[in-house]
Amino acid sequence: MDYDGRLSAHLPLATRLLLVKADGSVLVHSDGGSYKPLNWMSPPCAMAEVTPEEHEAAEGVQTVWQVQHAKSEDRLRVLIHEVHHDSSHQLGVDPGLVKDGVEAHLQKLLAEHIHTLGEGWSLVRREYMTAIGPVDILCRDAGGASVAVEIKRRGDIDGVEQLTRYLELMNRDPHLAPVTGIFAAQEIKPQARTLATDRGIRCVTLDYDALRGIDDTTTRLF
Repeated sequence: MDYDGRLSAHLPLATRLLLVKADGSVLVHSDGGSYKPLNWMSPPCAMAEVTPEEHEAAEGVQTVWQVQHAKSEDRLRVLIHEVHHDSSHQLGVDPGLVKDGVEAHLQKLLAEHIHTLGEGWSLVRREYMTAIGPVDILCRDAGGASVAVEIKRRGDIDGVEQLTRYLELMNRDPHLAPVTGIFAAQEIKPQARTLATDRGIRCVTLDYDALRGIDDTTTRLF
């Protein structure tokens, strides 16, 4: 296989998996490398099956795929020596990937179980709008004080900085102030935890399965 265009690449003879998708893309896979193809041509492109040249046929090439990109000079040429299996399947309309445990799910579950943050706590609202964007959760602690909660799947320094900006703005509102902050995530990086602690922000590690009621943490040994 040879690829010519913005770059040049060559794959020597080997047994490989060739995929031609309905969107026109052509992908060349090996038996390793997980999902990543060795080479590919993205749509829009056109593929034609042509007769191999004499010297190619003498080397055992049975047929040649020529794939030309429609908007560039990129070209993929695949020399096929032997076909072990050839099949075609109509997959139909794909419903798309439904992700579990994204930030929106964590926000909804934490809002439904706001007592996770402390006994006597109450939810004010989700997506509390400020002039610079929505705070994931605004709630009140057992003493009635306002608490802003920023939720991430994986908490890093950027998330702490984001919550800090919210807190600075919200503490200017006499109807809310004083407002403290909670940085909640399934996993919080050490640097983010250090920065949050330095700024007086409480860190909470969320257990997604426990919030969903799948995992009862009270019955675990560790």
